[in-house]
Amino acid sequence: SQSAVCTCERSHLFIYNFFNTKMTVIQRVVKPRTQRARRALEKRAPKLIENTKQCVFMHGKNTSDIVRQCQRDFHALKKQDGVHLSRKKDILPFEDILPVERMAQKHDCSLFSFVTHSKKRPNNLILGRMFDHHLLDMFELGVEDFKGLSDFSNAKISSGTKPCMVFCGTAFEDENEFIRLKNLFIDFFRGVEATDIRLQGFEHALLFTAFEGKIFLRSYRILMRKSGTRVPRIEVEEIGPSLTFTMRRNRMGSDDLFKTACKQPKALKAKKVKNVTKDVFGSKLGRIHMEKQDLGNLQTRKMRGLKKPTEKKAQKTEKVNGAKEASMELGED
Repeated sequence: SQSAVCTCERSHLFIYNFFNTKMTVIQRVVKPRTQRARRALEKRAPKLIENTKQCVFMHGKNTSDIVRQCQRDFHALKKQDGVHLSRKKDILPFEDILPVERMAQKHDCSLFSFVTHSKKRPNNLILGRMFDHHLLDMFELGVEDFKGLSDFSNAKISSGTKPCMVFCGTAFEDENEFIRLKNLFIDFFRGVEATDIRLQGFEHALLFTAFEGKIFLRSYRILMRKSGTRVPRIEVEEIGPSLTFTMRRNRMGSDDLFKTACKQPKALKAKKVKNVTKDVFGSKLGRIHMEKQDLGNLQTRKMRGLKKPTEKKAQKTEKVNGAKEASMELGED
């Protein structure tokens, strides 16, 4: 019984020290000592308008040539917004996500791509995203029928091109898993947010087709040919990568967490302007509220005929009018 009491006291002491050290770590505030560190912390601080989402590309202890080449091609499409790590990571994201969260926080990335290969799950690709440095969504996909960029011997697109994404299939609108995966694909490939668009900027198209539980990914280069008119004739040419995804496992965040992640700051919400509306043609219409006008004090054009006569002029006009009436009476007699 005495040994049991000692063991219980040790366990309580261990728990107390554990939480005490954890609390001290959480309450610690990192203060920059140099200007470079201050700029780095300001860059990672939350912003009203967030920068383009970065992605960290990692591969596990056992991989295959197919998934490694697939990850290289994905990194080529996101070269400006991606960090490729060459060292092998002995990580299993579905077993323990903490190492992935630490790696994403270290490189300031909210997206991650992880590839593995095993007998049970061959050619395995895991795509996921973070919210507040914690896991939001994660999908495990199997790669089949892969053809890389090097398998197509034609001209490729320029680096950093923002793609046009097309989603075909009723599964992207009906099934909850495919709806969330579609949202993840948009986050992954969207690139820089564009405010102005020109016709020559449409160079790349990504086609996602959902059919019988599989997702077919095709990549095309958009070509503009002469048509004899102002509108060019559009042709597409496949440039790769071309592959087929099979859904394996997933870990999706709750609806409340997803709603919190999509919440927009109040400072960015458009303020409603009173009495201002727009019609179907986009014209701005305004309603003006005015007080009742006193027409007696209304400023008019200064004309001699509109001026009020003075007393002398009024008497003179009366005399003239009286004389005219008298002369008319005499003439009648």
